[in-house]
Amino acid sequence: MELFGTAGIRGDARERVTPSLALQVGQAAAADALEQAGDDESVEFAVARDGRETGQALVDAMASGLASAGADVVEIGQAPTPALAYASQGRYGVALTASHNPPEDNGIKLFDDGVEYSGEAEARIEGRIEGGTEPTQWDAWGTRERAEVLDDYRDAVVAYARQFGADLDGLRVVVDCGNGMASLATPQVLRELGAEVVTLNGNVDGHFPGRGSKPTEGTLGDCIRFLQDGEFDLGIAHDGDADRIVVLTGDGEVVHEDTVLAMLAEEYVAAASSEDPTVVTTPNASARIDERVRAAGGRVERVALGYLHDGIADARAGGADVAFAAEPWKHVHTRFGGWIDGVASAAVLARLVADVPLAERREPIPERPYRKVSVPCDDDAKVDAMARLAETLPDRFPEASVDDEYGVRLELPDASWVLVRPSGTEPYLRIYAESEDVETLSEAAKTVVEDAIAESE
Repeated sequence: MELFGTAGIRGDARERVTPSLALQVGQAAAADALEQAGDDESVEFAVARDGRETGQALVDAMASGLASAGADVVEIGQAPTPALAYASQGRYGVALTASHNPPEDNGIKLFDDGVEYSGEAEARIEGRIEGGTEPTQWDAWGTRERAEVLDDYRDAVVAYARQFGADLDGLRVVVDCGNGMASLATPQVLRELGAEVVTLNGNVDGHFPGRGSKPTEGTLGDCIRFLQDGEFDLGIAHDGDADRIVVLTGDGEVVHEDTVLAMLAEEYVAAASSEDPTVVTTPNASARIDERVRAAGGRVERVALGYLHDGIADARAGGADVAFAAEPWKHVHTRFGGWIDGVASAAVLARLVADVPLAERREPIPERPYRKVSVPCDDDAKVDAMARLAETLPDRFPEASVDDEYGVRLELPDASWVLVRPSGTEPYLRIYAESEDVETLSEAAKTVVEDAIAESE
């Protein structure tokens, strides 16, 4: 059984993420939490959902599973996933959300004290479900109550963001909420900080009628045109549960996600009080991040894609002061909390732009051409092919520095880079490349990759 992916459990609400599954996950999570807590200890789970039509039924099933296995349940209603994570501090949490997936999907994401469950914890839950779940004894069932957390969460984001940049008085911001959970947080936070905010798709609707729940240049056409027609300083777009953020210029250009990451990483490293501030990111993230972090006096550590929280924990276990962590579109503001938070990103970035305009902040960040190429590779040939590439790819680029911990990543002296990693869900090896001459670099890498695959199949 493989229930959990890199972002919890997701899938069609009629076929995969069903009320039956939610009941089982709830019972397994409660039993596991009680075992971790020890005898005679109680455990509490905060539970929230996004705006999907199937959400309330899944909340009911999840809450029943948790309570029937002995956990106390606090329901906080519809809320952004970052708000649920905030509410899970000092206890456990469950977000019923499929994030940027289509409306027929739903999902389950588990939290422990503000941090997503580790791979080890998810494996324990899967093991319990495989072994069968059931209620605990009748007189040990947990309680169920409701609570409000949105006001506290929004106030906390406002207070945190005020440490950065400048007041937003006069800043004009467009926020495309995508009919998702950002509608309940980002506009309110930015207005409290003093911005003039115009919202698009600012009502919660689980059908996502305004646009697809995944914000991309293709789905943000209305937002882009609206920015082009007005006089704005900044555009912000979110996914269905408001953990992701896309940033746009005042005239509607989508800012590359690695440029946004580099801006935030540089700011956090420059503000750090430690001697060795560290930014944790993923192998597919641009070398522009390394350049800006080094310029600010810090260093970068990379972790496998989808395992950002494990990477933060590992870096801290090794003594690093993690000032910031991110993968494309998803940011962990480690001084604020241990969760991915698009609302906090919006607030901090707006304050930074109010202090130094976005164009000036982008100016020192190199934005080289980028390519992603998928090369067909049978699943059973991936391991052998990657082993060969650990030797043949560095041989092709002998001047490059090599990191083969999560795929094979080469960084060339001119800060160009190429990464080859196996897809976790499809029969491909992925090539990521960034260079002023990206076509030449990616084609050279592709030739080496194709040769390695041919020798492995």
